Amino acid sequence: MGEPNRSRLLDYTQGPLPAPPEPRRSSLLDYAEAGPTVRAATDGRPGPRPGVPPYETPVFVPAHPRHVDTTYDDGRPVRVPFIAYELFAHPADVAGTVAFAFTTLEKLVAALGEAQPWVATSLGPLAEGVGERGVTVLLDPRVAPGPPNWQLADLAAYAREVR
Repeated sequence: MGEPNRSRLLDYTQGPLPAPPEPRRSSLLDYAEAGPTVRAATDGRPGPRPGVPPYETPVFVPAHPRHVDTTYDDGRPVRVPFIAYELFAHPADVAGTVAFAFTTLEKLVAALGEAQPWVATSLGPLAEGVGERGVTVLLDPRVAPGPPNWQLADLAAYAREVR
């Protein structure tokens, strides 16, 4: 807990990532074992396992817009936008690479600072998407104190870069 989190943001610019390790137990299963019993949905769909937040639970995830400059088939230039989740090295290095997800925006700001870019998504699709790459989701993680990864000046510089 004493070491600051290391952002994996630069991994996107340093070439392809190595092959992910063998799948491991999801941290979401820890919630399932520790939480109260959850009843099934009343519309006939199966509900979540006990203690697992529902699939549609909204979460706030450290992320930011990116783009790729390319060309159409006819040679015209085009900028293709996409969103990149920021991944972090697990502070205890138990789970390897993790994606942080916060149940409120206030928790994200308290943990990562007011300049942290983010997107809102649903917990289920986030866990499925990053899980395919061997990444675990940490819900409302406790982040070691220290300077945030993003400062207001970083946002201004980033905005100038993508214009």
